[in-house]
Amino acid sequence: MLKKLLITRPIAAPVLVQAKAIFDVTVHAGGKLSVTQAAQALAQFDAILPTLGDGFTADAFVGEIRCKMIGNFGVGYNHIDVDAAAKAGVIVSNTPDVLTDATADIALTLLLATARRAGEGERFVRSGKWGGFDGGGIMGTHVTGKTLGVIGMGRIGHAIAARCHYGFGMDVVFHNRSPKVVPVPARQLDGLHDVMAAADFVVVATPGGAGTTKLIDAAALAAMKPTGIFINISRGEVVDEDALIAALETRQIAGAGLDVYENEPHVPSRLLALESCVLLPHLGSATQETRQAMAQMALDNIIAWADGGDPPQRVN
Repeated sequence: MLKKLLITRPIAAPVLVQAKAIFDVTVHAGGKLSVTQAAQALAQFDAILPTLGDGFTADAFVGEIRCKMIGNFGVGYNHIDVDAAAKAGVIVSNTPDVLTDATADIALTLLLATARRAGEGERFVRSGKWGGFDGGGIMGTHVTGKTLGVIGMGRIGHAIAARCHYGFGMDVVFHNRSPKVVPVPARQLDGLHDVMAAADFVVVATPGGAGTTKLIDAAALAAMKPTGIFINISRGEVVDEDALIAALETRQIAGAGLDVYENEPHVPSRLLALESCVLLPHLGSATQETRQAMAQMALDNIIAWADGGDPPQRVN
């Protein structure tokens, strides 16, 4: 009898075809799983391929658990309590590396769009009010030669730093929780606030989870230059969203580019009202190539488990 696999979101067609040839597949079409739905899935399926937003908290790992493998679609897995999973005998894997370039590209998209006020300019053209060369007085900020501050110098942080240094001649400083030697010209400063103060552009690229929740708080934002631009492509909960909105409303900082939010998909109305923000709907990994590669890696981990092996990207 085929093992039962739940896929919690639609995935790339070629990967789904492969999954159906190996497993008894159910594709959930109702959006993210609540904690109750996650608990039910753990009781009904042998393996699960979930993603960000699905409620695999500690409360989901109670009662009868049939599932032995969670192959997460995404490098971040803070929506899964991996300790509770381990205690319940459930292996968890993720999909690192395959989304590094796509996410770094989104960071640069936001950095450039915010610095050059591209969102405002695009809306101005669409409004029919554009009258000629002056661009309606929309004046942006130069990027080339400025200082980039990276918060979290992992794979994605490296990729962002390389693009900014080699592509735009930027000086790179960074904050990391431990000392780090990196493969790109960059200086690790003593503390988070030192990086926030030194940078013209701050890009947050840390993992999510309890260790980084509200890492970027009011004090960190207050350390930035008044001309500073803040970019977040990590996880929404890494930033105190209310503090960021206040910093933007009072023009304590010049602008922000966001791909993630504290309570996705909810975006506060105060944030939507700010012209100094560029807001994207969590597009970090949203290329056809990347999403297919992520689905393939998640499935490959589940297949490895089903074949009696250890999933290559196991995290618990």
